[in-house]
Amino acid sequence: MQISLLKSKLHHANVTHSELEYEGSCAIDGALLKAANIQEYEQIHIYNLDNGERFTTYAIRAQEDSGIISVNGAAAHKANPGDRVIICTYAILSQQEASVFKPTLIYLNEANQIKDTRTAIPVQVA
Repeated sequence: MQISLLKSKLHHANVTHSELEYEGSCAIDGALLKAANIQEYEQIHIYNLDNGERFTTYAIRAQEDSGIISVNGAAAHKANPGDRVIICTYAILSQQEASVFKPTLIYLNEANQIKDTRTAIPVQVA
């Protein structure tokens, strides 16, 4: 059996640009792509904390250390500059692989700089 697990996450990214007429779907600072282990052209899921939109697109590389998170093309209708988003990727793993797999979780500040990295999400308590 294979299951789909969270592979990586950029948590609380701030959208810096929204370019309707730009080719490509979501430009992400190259340093953040590297830190989160997201490949250029990899499918990504974006969850907009400000308007509730959830959509699938793909990552393209933005200038390294620029802090750019640019939602482009048709996806530009789903996020505006200043919106806070969570960007996730998923991997399909065997049960054996899944039992030892740890995701790459990157937590960002308001300027899209890394403030924390983890390999697990804390247990939610009541």
